[in-house]
Amino acid sequence: MLRDDALKGKTIIVTGGGTGLGKAMSTYFLKLGANVVITSRKLDVLKNTASELENETGGKVLPLVCDVRNNEEVESVLKNSLEIFGRVDGLLNNAAGNFISPTERLSSNAFSTIIDIVLKGTANCTLACGKHWIKEKQQGTVLNIVTTYAFTGSGYVVPSACAKGGVLAMTRSLAAEWGKYGIRTNAIAPGPFPTKGAWDRLLPGDLAKKFDFKNRVPLKRMGEHQELANLAAFMMSDFSSYINGEVITIDGGEWLQGAGQFNGLEAVTSEMWDMLEQMIRSNSKSKEE
Repeated sequence: MLRDDALKGKTIIVTGGGTGLGKAMSTYFLKLGANVVITSRKLDVLKNTASELENETGGKVLPLVCDVRNNEEVESVLKNSLEIFGRVDGLLNNAAGNFISPTERLSSNAFSTIIDIVLKGTANCTLACGKHWIKEKQQGTVLNIVTTYAFTGSGYVVPSACAKGGVLAMTRSLAAEWGKYGIRTNAIAPGPFPTKGAWDRLLPGDLAKKFDFKNRVPLKRMGEHQELANLAAFMMSDFSSYINGEVITIDGGEWLQGAGQFNGLEAVTSEMWDMLEQMIRSNSKSKEE
């Protein structure tokens, strides 16, 4: 959807960029001309991904170990990125953690772990880049990956919902506060985009088959990684330069399907609708008489 040089000359930091959706978005950034810094806690995974992406795209990838909960490591990522590329133009806060559980089964530590990774980690990275951009009087773009339940809420993922809700509030708050510096802050709320590692952890064994996400999506399919990468690249590019403080949902209509009070009636067959129609007409006719 974008021209081949849409991100040429830009340097983008992608947290959680070694695998899954982070890797997919990083790949497209590179194809559009950007330099990419990928971070995670596993150096071997990062190095393998960096080598793979450089061979595939011809771009430059800097792999850096970083636990986003550790502010010193976050500051080190920014410092190393500036030393290698000279500048940083964008930050994609993609690193996350989650697990499915009845909330009453969670320990305080389990709750805190998700909050620390998702909310505090995003804050650490955003503050590091934001302070640098403000000091250097440089424009910048922050793009946060949230979820649709950041604004609807959801049972069984309460720590993640709380953390992502906080990230969404931060997105809108900083958009208002930092806009004057030329810093844009936006978010993407993806629906089901399967990734092997994350989905195997969330829905082990046969649970993924029993909880078939595509049945919850009006388009009756999962999202493709490139579709998310297309949107992320647009939001990082200058073509979206007047979009600030927005959360863009890309879920095939999933959250709307769940929100509508009577949407579950799609399970009613044509034959059943015929019967219901006859019953309604009969009742109406009886009342008229």
